[in-house]
Amino acid sequence: MKTASRIARYLLGLIFLVLGLNGFLNFLHMPGPTGIAAQFFGAIFVSHFYVVIFLLQIVPALLLLANRYVPLALTILGPIIFNIVCIHAFMAPAGLPLAVFVTVLWVLVAYSVRSAFSGIFAAGIVKGEEQNAQSI
Repeated sequence: MKTASRIARYLLGLIFLVLGLNGFLNFLHMPGPTGIAAQFFGAIFVSHFYVVIFLLQIVPALLLLANRYVPLALTILGPIIFNIVCIHAFMAPAGLPLAVFVTVLWVLVAYSVRSAFSGIFAAGIVKGEEQNAQSI
């Protein structure tokens, strides 16, 4: 499992580094989206919001490749991957297989650092909140 998560971490980092850099340098020539996806991406590019999106792909990718702050990188990439899956599920289904593959990679890496996320899955009352809960 350790080797699989390491490979998944490198693949996830490479995918987001290449696609994030492609957003700025446009070295991979991909056909433009059609239909409602074209309108959606048109709004992103006209508003220059793409700069934020691509930076939020490049920075965590570098963290994954350097094996530093992996839980932070996964936390940043989680919502981005969710949006990518939703975009491909609802607007541009041609890219859905790659989006699902990236999701599987994310889950493998997250599983390898699951102890970092244990606090958010704890079913209990936070210390200090106990007194407030009892007084209600």
